[in-house]
Amino acid sequence: MQTLYSFIKITNKMFTVNTFWVNWAKREILPATISVDNGLIFSIEPCDAAICEHFAMPGFIDAHIHIESSMMLPTEFARLAVTHGTVATVSDPHEIANVCGMEGVKYMIANGAKVPFHFFFGAPSCVPATTFETAGAALDANDIDALLQMPEILYLSEMMNFPGVIHEVPEVMEKIKLAHQYHKPVDGHAPALRGILLDKYIQAGITSDHECFTYEEGLEKLQKGMKILIREGSAAKNFEALIPLIKDYPEKIMFCSDDKHPDELILGHINQLAARAVAAGLDIYDIIISACINPINHYKLPVGKLQVGDAADFILVEDLTNFKTVETYIKGQKVFDEKCLFETETEEPINNFNISEININDLQLNSDKPDGKHEAIAIDAIEGQLVTGKSKTEIEIVGDKVLYPKDKLYNKICVVNRYNEAKISMGFIKNFNIQNGAIASSVAHDSHNIVAVGSNDEDLLKAINSIIQMRGGISVASATETHSMALPVAGLMSNLPAEKIAHDYQEIDKHAKRITGTNLKSPYMTFSFMALPVIPSLKITDLGLFDVDAFGFVDLV
Repeated sequence: MQTLYSFIKITNKMFTVNTFWVNWAKREILPATISVDNGLIFSIEPCDAAICEHFAMPGFIDAHIHIESSMMLPTEFARLAVTHGTVATVSDPHEIANVCGMEGVKYMIANGAKVPFHFFFGAPSCVPATTFETAGAALDANDIDALLQMPEILYLSEMMNFPGVIHEVPEVMEKIKLAHQYHKPVDGHAPALRGILLDKYIQAGITSDHECFTYEEGLEKLQKGMKILIREGSAAKNFEALIPLIKDYPEKIMFCSDDKHPDELILGHINQLAARAVAAGLDIYDIIISACINPINHYKLPVGKLQVGDAADFILVEDLTNFKTVETYIKGQKVFDEKCLFETETEEPINNFNISEININDLQLNSDKPDGKHEAIAIDAIEGQLVTGKSKTEIEIVGDKVLYPKDKLYNKICVVNRYNEAKISMGFIKNFNIQNGAIASSVAHDSHNIVAVGSNDEDLLKAINSIIQMRGGISVASATETHSMALPVAGLMSNLPAEKIAHDYQEIDKHAKRITGTNLKSPYMTFSFMALPVIPSLKITDLGLFDVDAFGFVDLV
């Protein structure tokens, strides 16, 4: 195609765009003049291709994301998202709810409402996620009832307590019943759930899942009527395994991030998944329907589909291969054109952090087993997955003290209760390959206690105390240096500008890899899920090692 220039004429609240219109509904691309009047698509009329450039298509939608994992407030998240053609997110404020409860959910809603972006929040269904960890708050059925009555709350967010659903725990079933009562969908969370147990989970009225990590699992859930969200975040990466499902189920597939760290969000968002799907040879209209249309239909979102009469929520992209965004419109307002076109304001933080610094004795791991060599169970972290494996390593006990494994593939992992002074939970973890130093973070799904992994107690102490001093953040420490990044909003987010957050995170990520020698691509994101006792197989909470398969605590030795 020859080089052309898009033509935009603006008169008060009316404007027109001459562009190549991607009419996904009829599966055709036409040169057209799109007329917008007072935030709505007034008309779409044929025009001369010679005056057109770029492609107009519906905006991208992240069908499941925790904004908190970007370490940005919603307003700052929006500033980056619109540069990648994202116009809306289906956002689960589960993380801040575990720290600050109802106040945290309302904080996210209020902040997101300050910018021209579509944030659609859910009522967190599992706060805390389980009774096997200590959270900062709890939301019971009465709280869920109050949230679901709010117009800003469009769904019941991921029902992580799938055993509670299968065993029909009254409190769990009441929350699902309330969502149905208010005609709002219920999001699923059922990693590796198959067969008759999956049937029972679906029969409870749960209609989607973003936790599939094999093609076979996704296919079974689709065949049984669920919608599948293909997730590609900073930790869990399931795109390659699941993307072939679009060929036969284009109306039942959505794209999501789940968790997206700032260094990756600054590079791209759902547009990257669309580009990868094109590169995989998939149909362009199926891709657009999955990335832009299906979330609107499933969640009944008030977002335009780039059809006459819709809200003017659309984007202009350079091509339908890489989806580089040229302009982004939300409710008829241009919000991106080479740069984000709206400003944000500084937000006062909220938090829940109640402990004082620890000492080296607090990190001593003890056992009542006799002196000598013993076998210890350990967590096996898996790059690009939230699931973990289990392994066994040889440890030595001397005078009731458990020594570090001689096998250097294993590091110590600690979880420190940040809400109350309590004994530190400790164990061993494989595949972080930390040769020196330690890393720590108050971002530890889902209760967000402090999690730390290190090669020795002295460095673990420094890294953990750095988090406590900041009242939340991420850190890396060794005998000679300590680097940290404060997250004053609930110990999860910064209230600084998006670009500053992304830069600071990139820097501390570099320091962590340089100091520790870890070969993980996203060490902070990966270990933030090691304390999550609702995803198989072995995790560690502030209360101890937890076997998700057996759904109970296990002894280290």
